[in-house]
Amino acid sequence: MTIKPLIILPDPLLRVQSKPVERVDEAVKRFADDMLETMYDAPGIGLAAIQVGEPLRMLVIDLAKEDEPKAPQVFLNPEILSSSEARSIYEEGCLSIPDYYAEVERPATVRVRYLGLDGQMHEEEADGLLATCLQHEIDHLNGVLFIDHISKLKRDMVVKKFTKQARRAVG
Repeated sequence: MTIKPLIILPDPLLRVQSKPVERVDEAVKRFADDMLETMYDAPGIGLAAIQVGEPLRMLVIDLAKEDEPKAPQVFLNPEILSSSEARSIYEEGCLSIPDYYAEVERPATVRVRYLGLDGQMHEEEADGLLATCLQHEIDHLNGVLFIDHISKLKRDMVVKKFTKQARRAVG
């Protein structure tokens, strides 16, 4: 397994629409392992393929707490079929926007269809943190960041800060 470098804001790749995974093969399974290893190393609870430079509709999630056994989940070509009227608010962060957190309101429950590593289609009803995490990572596959769900003023400040940091790193 290989730890991949993370794509960091303001990299324009984060705004790219990801392409569907065509088939589940050994390369996709190896890449899923690499993504999980990268997510655990960061550390994080979710990671979309675009965050490591691959514009594929693929994401990994593991919501297990530190004292619990790992519970990795891999979602290929995930799509939200329905979402609840009820809303929930979580403080979200993102491995591509390090050390920045903001409260984001999203549907409390979602129904998701996805292709598993077993090559089969699955449907899952998710609520709580899993629902939030799925929505956050699926947003990445569509070129949307969690900061797009906060006020324009706060978003502009975050983008400006990370643009400055990127310039300093290059210069």
